[in-house]
Amino acid sequence: MPELRLLFLGAGAIGSYVGGSLAAAGHKVTFIEQPDAAATIRTQGLRLTRDGRTAAVRDFLLFDSAAEALAAGPYDACVFALKSFDTESALDGLLATGAAVPPVLSLQNGVDNEPLIAAKLGANRVITGTVTTAVGKPGVGQVVEEKRRGIGIALDHPLGRRLVGALNDARLNGIGYPAPGPMKWSKLLTNLTGNATSAILDEPVGTLFSDRRTYEVEIAVLRECLAVMDALGHKPVDLPGTPVKALALGASRLPRFIAQPALAKILGGGRGDKMPSFHIDLHSGRGRTEVRYLNGAVVRYGAEHGVPTPVNAVLTDTLEALSSGTQSVETYRHNPDALLALL
Repeated sequence: MPELRLLFLGAGAIGSYVGGSLAAAGHKVTFIEQPDAAATIRTQGLRLTRDGRTAAVRDFLLFDSAAEALAAGPYDACVFALKSFDTESALDGLLATGAAVPPVLSLQNGVDNEPLIAAKLGANRVITGTVTTAVGKPGVGQVVEEKRRGIGIALDHPLGRRLVGALNDARLNGIGYPAPGPMKWSKLLTNLTGNATSAILDEPVGTLFSDRRTYEVEIAVLRECLAVMDALGHKPVDLPGTPVKALALGASRLPRFIAQPALAKILGGGRGDKMPSFHIDLHSGRGRTEVRYLNGAVVRYGAEHGVPTPVNAVLTDTLEALSSGTQSVETYRHNPDALLALL
């Protein structure tokens, strides 16, 4: 397959993993990174651990200036693996250079990024993707493939099939999907499982699905999302290595005595000791999570389509209050009854 020229905005966990793997497979990869991180990566390269082996990847370009990186183009696509709240400023930074901005492949969580990219660049300039592989980042320029599942790419863009091929060149298990909506909303459904509640209660996901009280909260979160998906005409689809349709079935149709033990084992046991992203962001003191773009998206789209989403609304508002410091994290820590009182 002909090589692709790809510009990665940031060398975080997903960006380094995907970009480093593609570079090692012979594709032309360029990164834009902050000066301090860029200096470290220039010295040591990217250290990529896959299949239990660590390799240093150095065959890529790295800039700490968007203008310089774009000038080194052209590129087939620019890859975003950013937090959703950074998307607009990242786009504005690229556009401010005055250089031509390539189509953007969004590998981000949530369903708000692609519409924003399309609004700023044009509907034909956005490519929809999703990552289900679990990746850790122990240090700057260091990434570890924790559980390989794969990367989904929507095929409604002309570059979609080439991207799938490139991902498979790099053994990243690229899978094409005919439409972006079902793929992105199915990933959103998986992102919601235990995420906000784990952060608010300071409990692991397995505990949430094992306790009948919090299990009912989690099921309500998923059912609200499924109802919004139905209103939008999006049916759940299985993602790479991720049986989303079984999750939807367990949340919507199976009786509790069957679904609860299965979900507790699958969703809790499969994580090991790793806490979900909202928990990490809240309890590391970052002051911000993506809850407004995940649970909050369910609320917004629900309001637009007449679908009630009260549980997602309460979790969104509560986690935002805890993240901003307007409410103490001790209010709900290990105290599900306090959260249930809100609901």
